[in-house]
Amino acid sequence: MSDLRDPAPYDALLLLSFGGPEGPDDVVPFLANVTRGRGIPEERLKEVGKHYFLFGGVSPINAQNRALLDALRKDLADHALELPVYWGNRNWAPYLTDTLREMVTDGHRRIAVLATSAYASYSGCRQYRENLAESLAALEAEGLPVPRVDKLRHYFNHPGFVGPMVDGVLASLADLPEDVRAGAHLAFTTHSIPVSAADTSGPVETHGDGGSYVAEHLEVARLISEAVREETGIEHPWQLVYQSRSGAPHIPWLEPDICDHLETLHGDGVPAVVMAPIGFVSDHMEVLYDLDTEATAKAAELGLPVRRSATVGADPRFAAAVRELLLERAAAERDRPVTPCALGALGPSHDLCPVGCCPARALKPAAAGADSPF
Repeated sequence: MSDLRDPAPYDALLLLSFGGPEGPDDVVPFLANVTRGRGIPEERLKEVGKHYFLFGGVSPINAQNRALLDALRKDLADHALELPVYWGNRNWAPYLTDTLREMVTDGHRRIAVLATSAYASYSGCRQYRENLAESLAALEAEGLPVPRVDKLRHYFNHPGFVGPMVDGVLASLADLPEDVRAGAHLAFTTHSIPVSAADTSGPVETHGDGGSYVAEHLEVARLISEAVREETGIEHPWQLVYQSRSGAPHIPWLEPDICDHLETLHGDGVPAVVMAPIGFVSDHMEVLYDLDTEATAKAAELGLPVRRSATVGADPRFAAAVRELLLERAAAERDRPVTPCALGALGPSHDLCPVGCCPARALKPAAAGADSPF
């Protein structure tokens, strides 16, 4: 095997995700896990869970993760990499601690971790690192071996992540009526987060005015829009917008909201819109409800033709990108020369989260960082 196709020192790959309910009885316990420590009463959780109940209490995220798990295993096998792939969630079964317990029982001691979040932010990076630290501490308390875990870098600008989204936007444009297609605007959407969290996202040197979170999304939107222009010969106007806001109304969150943006575009005479959920790896509940249900209903009310482009999901190109990220990190860990793969001006993200990166709301240990206890 070529030195740059060797996964050593890693002996396993962990797919780490958010998790979601898989039936009506799961919804309130799942939301209780998500909001643990905030003192939210059960009746409020039932109200929050109404989006899930509209879909039979089932979030598509677990099915999406199973498909991605299969795609990762197939890609590794197709490239003669005998590396087992496991799956653990933050908020629902299979739980992260249970999965890590299984992994160490199976003899794994050096684990690469892929989180299903492509961008820098507290909730998209450091919180997963905190979850890892909590789970590793639980294993230590049980007297089990504590493995070393390394979180793979942010992949927002990897061609295996960007390419499928370009194809999704092109397909959505082609699906619009021909008389409105050329004038369509692109609305690139991602999860809104508190402005304070955005401003402190990423390494300390990037803090301020949206931080790495906004900068990385703007870069991906630019990359996609330029690729669409090269393919179609048409420069579609675009904007980064937000969805899925939650939390107290007096706390500033990133804006504009997608529904407000659709109203603005309609008022400006824009003939059609493609909504591209670049902030999401797969079609989970925020995509199904906030875009396919709520935003699509708003567009229908306005008489504005819209299409929603596909997320990356289990696209084979994304599975291949994960393999490349894994082998790239493995080579770096062995002090072998490697050129990380990244599109655009921002370059590849860091391998090891530096001190002060995406700071926590409260001081908690976090794994896979420069200041990690494990």
